[in-house]
Amino acid sequence: MADPVILVAGSLHLDVLVAAPHLPRMDETVTGLGVTYAFGGKGGNQAVACARMGADAHMAGAVGSDDFAATILSTLDRERVDRGQVARMEGASGMSVAITEPGGGYGAVIVSAANLAFDPARVAFPRGCDILMLQNEIPAEANLFLARRAASAGIRVVLNAAPARAMDPDLLELTDLLIVNRGEAAALTGQDEATLSPMGTARALEERIAGHAIITLGGQGCAFADDIHPAHAVPVISTHGAGDAFAGALATLWAQDATLQEAITFAQSAAALHVSTPVENRPQITAARVRLFL
Repeated sequence: MADPVILVAGSLHLDVLVAAPHLPRMDETVTGLGVTYAFGGKGGNQAVACARMGADAHMAGAVGSDDFAATILSTLDRERVDRGQVARMEGASGMSVAITEPGGGYGAVIVSAANLAFDPARVAFPRGCDILMLQNEIPAEANLFLARRAASAGIRVVLNAAPARAMDPDLLELTDLLIVNRGEAAALTGQDEATLSPMGTARALEERIAGHAIITLGGQGCAFADDIHPAHAVPVISTHGAGDAFAGALATLWAQDATLQEAITFAQSAAALHVSTPVENRPQITAARVRLFL
């Protein structure tokens, strides 16, 4: 079977990961335990996840003219992601600062920079494209423009509506698979996150989109098709990027004509390996390793 072809249109960042004993409170200075610079952006992370899982992954995005851009582009090359549609802009590349706690949780701030100049009119779908993946770190108008083109070409649209923001109903109606976490689901439906029913909310979201909805629940698993699919119990090093690893693995298997239930099982294994593997060893997480973990 030929490798599935996936176009990811979205953000590209260089992430600064600061390890700390806890997230700082207002006006508090915390002494950090270490710092790591890592390739990121939800778009970039998902493109890399697709490539690691065996997809012919293509990235459409934008970087700046700074040193961060060189690191971002070289990472895409190393991960075998086609970056022919990554534009170079004058100015700063996107970046984020994430503070990670010993238990694996984190808080982050992103600065979008060049990502806000992304031009969807310059994007071409690669030959044989199976899936378009979108997130909420590029302008909403760009997502809607590309989703309309994908739908007219018979290409499935996977939308990871993260981070949370107001969503155009027209974009939701073009979405074949919506992936959100509990907080994003609450924002989309106007509910209190603390009292949200994952299965009921997934059903409510499916009434607003063209296809299916998955609500990720961190260590509890995810809600889909009137059921909770439990996550693997693994020692957690860092949850940073886990949602992107899940989304990329799921899209890759779904593009290979697996059922969504099969794709979820595969993606949960990929996410479990991701959170339990040090950042520097994550390139070793391949589809073959995920299948051994199943």
